Amino acid sequence: MSATGNPRKRAAPPPPKNPAATPSPQLKHQATMEEEELDEDVFFEETLLQYEEEDSQRRALSDRLAKWKRPALSPSYISQSQNIVFQQLEMDYVVGDSHKELLPSSSGLAAIIRIFGVTKEGHSVCCFVHGFEPYFYINCPSGMGPDDISRFHKILEGKMSESNRNTRVPKFIRRIELVQKRSIMHYQQQNSHPFLKIVVALPTMVASCRGILERGIQIEGLGMKSFMTYESNVLFALRFMIDCNIVGGNWIEVPRGKHKTIPRSLTNCQLEFDCLFSDLISHAPEGEFSKMAPFRILSFDIECAGRKGHFPEPSQDPVIQIANLVTLQGEGQPFVQNVMTLKSCSSIVGVDVMSFDTEKEVLLAWRDFIREVDPDIIIGYNICKFDLPYLIQRADVLGIAEFPILGRIRNSRVRIKDTTFSSRQYGTRESKEVTIEGRVQFDLLQVMQRDYKLSSYSLNSVSSHFLNEQ
Repeated sequence: MSATGNPRKRAAPPPPKNPAATPSPQLKHQATMEEEELDEDVFFEETLLQYEEEDSQRRALSDRLAKWKRPALSPSYISQSQNIVFQQLEMDYVVGDSHKELLPSSSGLAAIIRIFGVTKEGHSVCCFVHGFEPYFYINCPSGMGPDDISRFHKILEGKMSESNRNTRVPKFIRRIELVQKRSIMHYQQQNSHPFLKIVVALPTMVASCRGILERGIQIEGLGMKSFMTYESNVLFALRFMIDCNIVGGNWIEVPRGKHKTIPRSLTNCQLEFDCLFSDLISHAPEGEFSKMAPFRILSFDIECAGRKGHFPEPSQDPVIQIANLVTLQGEGQPFVQNVMTLKSCSSIVGVDVMSFDTEKEVLLAWRDFIREVDPDIIIGYNICKFDLPYLIQRADVLGIAEFPILGRIRNSRVRIKDTTFSSRQYGTRESKEVTIEGRVQFDLLQVMQRDYKLSSYSLNSVSSHFLNEQ
């Protein structure tokens, strides 16, 4: 390639002096083809050299980032010869096929709880929990026996099938159980009353089933009857935590032999396994389990080359700098301090300055940095409304399709949606909800706006108010 980036061309041959020696049109065409083949060879060689240079740069960056990786797994973890104990930090659920080995009698789709956390050694964990089913309660009509419950089950299953024609499950209503419970809505003389516990296949079916029961259903011997539902508004993950005695941020243990290694990795976590919810041991935050795991906490900030008099817009203004600081929970000093810059910048004492020729290289380097460092918590000031959405949108403008894969689930992209918070005390505030699966985002601006009444919430004003610094 030339300095301008165009392929070098072979100079055209001088015209022949003797007109009689002028080649025939066929010979002239043949010479032109040879020239084109030579040009293609030169272009191919230079393109190959460019790819080799880019590959060399990527390997050099990978080697540079590798020093910040998590500690390697010990042999006992690899051989599955010890219990897995970890502090859970984030929990959600996905819908997938029932686990054939753990639940041989189940089939079809089921809700699978995902628990992300960290062991005391600093290993990242993703635990897929199977077998926990969504449910709610209704009052049991007086005089309803086992046969009546069975008929009621069939009627309700038919109604659910009509309302959920596009859902692929063998049964919408898994089972209906007669239980003794006590309502706390009003004063009750008796300690307990008969209730029906309705267990459904998927969490989304709770609302559908509740609607059918509240609108009314025709029951043989009872006529058209509507039901008040109980605990039908409890979120599925919260229901799981309540039933398994799990509290936010506590330690969870899965005994040896009770966890199954996933054959094909679904996440970037070091420990990834399946287990039954009944095999989980939830530890109260007391004694040795009151300690904190060495969570990796990333604090970052971006700088943009904004136009004069204009707030930066991702459609036009490039990201010129991303500064990062990573700390282990419980330690006073960060173990990573770096800044990724577009072009060069002055050296900074104690900071690893990483310079790149293009903005695309800056963004891809930050994505690789996130994957290598593997932060559990991402913090910053206004990162949910500005920094993270700006990076995602800027990558989209530059055509970097692979950039938004920042979470712990392989090939899962960051999701951003607009949110609005309203209250009489705080008024109405618009923000954005950023989902990076397996990582917790903690935006200090949202904390300041929620907990403090200040004249200004700019970073300078908040720093001046709390730290007497700007």
